[in-house]
Amino acid sequence: MFTAKQVIDARAARLDAAADAIWATPELAFEERRSAATQIEVLREEGFAIEEHLAGIETAFSARFGKGKPILGVLGEFDALSGLGQEADSLEKKPNGMSAGHGCGHNLLGMGSIAAAIAVKAYLEESGSEGTVIYFGCPGEEGGSGKAFMARDHVFDELDAAVSWHPAIINKVNTNSSLANYQILFKFDGTAAHAAANPEMGRSALDALELMNIGVQFLREHMPSSARIHYSIVDSGGISPNVVQPHAEALYLIRAATNDGVRQLYERVLKIAEGAALMTETKESHEFIKACSNTINNEVLQREMDRIMTQIAPPVPDQEDLAFARELTLRTLMGAPHADPEKPYAAIKLPYDYNVGEAAGSGSTDVGDVSWLCPLAQLSAATWCLGTPGHSWQVVTQGKRRMAHDAMRYAGVIMAETLISLLKQPDLLQKATAEFRKRVGKGYIAPIPEGVRPRSLTNL
Repeated sequence: MFTAKQVIDARAARLDAAADAIWATPELAFEERRSAATQIEVLREEGFAIEEHLAGIETAFSARFGKGKPILGVLGEFDALSGLGQEADSLEKKPNGMSAGHGCGHNLLGMGSIAAAIAVKAYLEESGSEGTVIYFGCPGEEGGSGKAFMARDHVFDELDAAVSWHPAIINKVNTNSSLANYQILFKFDGTAAHAAANPEMGRSALDALELMNIGVQFLREHMPSSARIHYSIVDSGGISPNVVQPHAEALYLIRAATNDGVRQLYERVLKIAEGAALMTETKESHEFIKACSNTINNEVLQREMDRIMTQIAPPVPDQEDLAFARELTLRTLMGAPHADPEKPYAAIKLPYDYNVGEAAGSGSTDVGDVSWLCPLAQLSAATWCLGTPGHSWQVVTQGKRRMAHDAMRYAGVIMAETLISLLKQPDLLQKATAEFRKRVGKGYIAPIPEGVRPRSLTNL
């Protein structure tokens, strides 16, 4: 009897080694050349047809196998986060000299998704079934919304359904939505002057930027509680306090529960920026960097994924991983939600909780844009010990451990079996498609304007 687990277990060493190779070469959004190459090498070895430079993005690619319908997608990522270089298997913060690190586990995410694609390919070959599986190598999830650019440029249009997953501290099917967001670079230009001798001649761009930030602080009281606004001053106008700063820039990330909600909030932030420029007699301009959509749930597909997940035991940590997780918890995670040195791993599957599934959650993901184009389901798998905060050195230090590898392959099995269910049960896909069409209404409107191109945050 065919099982995805047998296929994936047979390739465990190769999958784990590739995940570790990506961990060791962390690259930022749209710069993931070595990471993409590592994934492509594995997929070519497995007999997939590769298409590179999707949507004109250097590090976006697909790997296809099969023929005919249904066409099923598996979403993968491989980008890292800046400032999180960290030695593996360390119980303390110990930078390893790298400027970036896999603080969101994308070295595991991509290879777990590749594992799923390999298993679906094996099923198609063994069963002789008609159908196509496509793995999508999606760059720039962290601060770049690579999938949103790909969705805007019609990369995913042919999909009948898709699956994804994310490293986490729990094992469960994801049922919450996610926040839509816009990322905007605001710029102010003024007039330089000697800050002591001729202050009246100057028009401070930094004053304008600070006034904008203050205005946004007051806006927080009058926006939905689920909305978020963050910013980073990326150019303060120089280091000389005796110069009236003639230029200043801030990168804003604006989030809301829906695409329409984030658009409305963005328009309010624009007015604040315009007002700050008016108050300081400076000029304001802005550049649209990227955006992503809120996630559309699909209960039919999610419940099928949960049914499969219930039948497959999650990985259990060995004594070495338990000892490491207990010590890491005691040293660095005490007081964090769910941290427990006695039971440091969530070695169980959490129950399905769709009744609260319409909540927006607190994060954003460009997976949301794909969910507007086809039925989609996601899961979380416990690659990290309980209490581990996302985007942290603790994530990086656990990224090559046996438990991380086991959970990565476990996620691959769940995703593969979910897609195989759709191949075996056409009526299930029909029901998921009917629900999808009802939920998306008039359909997908790309949140990123035409003409905006992806770019790394190191190249603003």
